[in-house]
Amino acid sequence: MKIAVAGTGYVGLVTGVCLAEYGHSVTCVDIDETKVKLMQSGVSPIYEPGLEELMLSNMERLTFTTQYKEAYKDADVIFIGVGTPEKQDGSADLSYVYSVALQIAESLERDCVVVVKSTVPIGTNDKIEDIIRTNLVNNVNVSVASNPEFLAQGSAVRDTLHSSRIVLGVEDEVAGITLKKVYENFESPILVTNRRSAEMIKYASNDFLALKISFINEIANLCEIIGANIDDVAQGMGYDSRIGNKFLNSGIGYGGSCFPKDTKALHWLANFHDYELKTIKATIDVNENQKIKLIKKSRKYFDSLKGLNVAVLGLTFKPGTDDLREAPSLVNIPIMLEDGANIKAWDPVGINNFKKAYPNDITYCNTIEETILDADICFIFTEWEEVKDFNVSKYSQLMKNPIIIDGRNCYSLVDMENLNVIYDSIGRETIRSLEYSFQY
Repeated sequence: MKIAVAGTGYVGLVTGVCLAEYGHSVTCVDIDETKVKLMQSGVSPIYEPGLEELMLSNMERLTFTTQYKEAYKDADVIFIGVGTPEKQDGSADLSYVYSVALQIAESLERDCVVVVKSTVPIGTNDKIEDIIRTNLVNNVNVSVASNPEFLAQGSAVRDTLHSSRIVLGVEDEVAGITLKKVYENFESPILVTNRRSAEMIKYASNDFLALKISFINEIANLCEIIGANIDDVAQGMGYDSRIGNKFLNSGIGYGGSCFPKDTKALHWLANFHDYELKTIKATIDVNENQKIKLIKKSRKYFDSLKGLNVAVLGLTFKPGTDDLREAPSLVNIPIMLEDGANIKAWDPVGINNFKKAYPNDITYCNTIEETILDADICFIFTEWEEVKDFNVSKYSQLMKNPIIIDGRNCYSLVDMENLNVIYDSIGRETIRSLEYSFQY
């Protein structure tokens, strides 16, 4: 089929490339000419494992352009995959989605199914349908459908090609038949429902996962107080098939482009309708407090970080991506700098993005060894494999004061207890093999 995709961020670009992989002819549209030229040369503008390789292998079926009228006018299906960022009040900014809807209305020259892939509040598809039909230039029939994405950054290609489910929110037979044809070569189960239910499935899914993360973090915090071990607690819970073992890793909270935005958006929508989602409100509150837990832990060892050499391992909100949105590093590093810390930071892919915010205040390192050399304290914000596989004996060998504050529980307590270190993690006992008495 002839498909157009509006937007080439995580959702739009991954969707377009994966649809091309399944044989469709896809035109990806973006307003950024520099970005489009990059993609035309076969280079992905975002870091996502496997995406660029898939782009290159499907270039004969992929077109990248800024000319939306040419892309939309005779497309069988148009996917809207532009961003819906968070506004100041927590609601979703739908201006990009509505702008694309107007562009589609003025461009269409044939019947078409418009598919909203972006995460949008319940009822948005109705508004998009009204915008398009009200502003159509030509006498064509348009169906609007909701088809939410369920991809995670760092595994977006796999999550799209082998999705756990494909949800089709449709209000007419044409849209349902057309979208089933789009996905006929996919092996994922397909759920056909109405548009508002499809929109709610996306929010309910993301917000439940965020709730699960905040829940296990609260349990971890209590484990520290009462002397229980969160690793064992989570393992014991995970054996129950009703609970499952996913999203039970305690840490310093969730980040990224989805969970923070989607929890706030659903909370705002409920309040708008005079209803409070108490579990979602608690999820948000717990996560905000969890992000600064490592700073609070550091106060047990130093009243202030002023003048100290601080090592930071991991800048992105999760491994496998260069995305910094809502990353704990963005909350903690400003506090460290205000405290007067001398910071050295390492991240395998996130440094260039972090430099845009802090080009001169931080020393950026190429290796973990360089980062921790002569450090008084080390903070771990991202559980990169390089961190998890690191030879932990090097902490005591290279650091001036080997105090490791681990926000992602990268190491087992057994591995750390025989080292001359202080190892303070989340929801577990603190390893205090190091006798310390620091004077600053």
